Amino acid sequence: MRNIRALILGVCMLPIVYIDSSFAASDKNQQIETQFNYLKLNVKKPPALSNVIETPKDSGFQGAKLGIADSNSTGKFLKQHFVLDYSEFEQSADLIEHLSLDYSQGQRVFILDAPMESLIRANAWAKGKEALIFNVSESADGLRYQQCLTSVLHTTPSDAMRSDAIAQWLLSRRLNKVLLVSGSKDEDIALNDSFKRSAKRFGLDIVAEKTWSFDSDLRRSAQQEVPLFTQTMDDYDVVYVADKSKDFAEYIPFNTYIPRPVVGSAGLEALTWHSVIEQWGAAQLQKRFRLQAKRQMNELDFSAYLAVRSVAQAVHQQKTNNHLEIQTFIKSDDFELAAYKGRKLSFRSWSGQLRIPMALIQPNSLVSLSPQAGVLHPRTELDTLGFDIEESQCITQKEQL
Repeated sequence: MRNIRALILGVCMLPIVYIDSSFAASDKNQQIETQFNYLKLNVKKPPALSNVIETPKDSGFQGAKLGIADSNSTGKFLKQHFVLDYSEFEQSADLIEHLSLDYSQGQRVFILDAPMESLIRANAWAKGKEALIFNVSESADGLRYQQCLTSVLHTTPSDAMRSDAIAQWLLSRRLNKVLLVSGSKDEDIALNDSFKRSAKRFGLDIVAEKTWSFDSDLRRSAQQEVPLFTQTMDDYDVVYVADKSKDFAEYIPFNTYIPRPVVGSAGLEALTWHSVIEQWGAAQLQKRFRLQAKRQMNELDFSAYLAVRSVAQAVHQQKTNNHLEIQTFIKSDDFELAAYKGRKLSFRSWSGQLRIPMALIQPNSLVSLSPQAGVLHPRTELDTLGFDIEESQCITQKEQL
């Protein structure tokens, strides 16, 4: 386990100072202090077939750290102070044990970068407690409509939100006939099922499905294998690729049997954040992040940033760090979060999912934003992305509305 106590002072342009925890509480009588505990489970992943893209090891942590810096920029005028504690674990049991230890020491706000199993265990542990847990990395649809994690808020989008964002765009461009290509891993099958739901929801026609099961080095053989693999009896308008770890997805564009656009895990992707997003003050956030981390901000960084900013925004507005009051406010209809998206964001009361527009990105430019223009909803068009309340099996949350 690796543990870092990070205390970030002043505006985010100032140097970041790491100090001992004894200093963090020295000004309690004059300031409202809120601590965030970032817990990361290191998941061993099998080697990708192509090693096309590597995720920086400090992803997520750097986003949370910038969230602390931005929150302290405002907090210093309100006598509010925010602190980040970061820990890494190799075993899920160790993470839960540390979660319990932190709680016994008075900590209440936790950011978890961990897979579904650990989130379910953390939620079970949190039952009857005041703990507020943020999921910043797990996209599984089941956590939004079946598992009903009442102590967890999701700042990372679900698979369904990504699929719905792409399906809306395909419908708007009349790209209705889809060739669906999926990897064979469980995570790829989940993406595949999610897009099938979206296709049915928005009236798209899946003309053929194919499973990628090759283990060859695509850096040498993509031009031969991909065209043959994407040959079908029926014509198609677009290829949707479900390949979460990007083992083969990046080799599909421009190699299909008939020249067609590629969406999903390559080509046009639905993302909450990317370096090409610059509107609504995003360019300034991108700049602050590059100065801090010496790299571009990615989706995991942005999800962790949103988790910190959600709590900080609640503390700013409520002028308290009382955990029950903060949690109640964040989960209420009165909560709104400014997040460089051109509109205020909020959490769905029935699933804990953050409502957020999805950017449709090709490698070096922003193509569009979903929800698409003309897509309507009686409450907010953001609820056309992912599972709406009528689709949720979270009966308890429904009855409370």
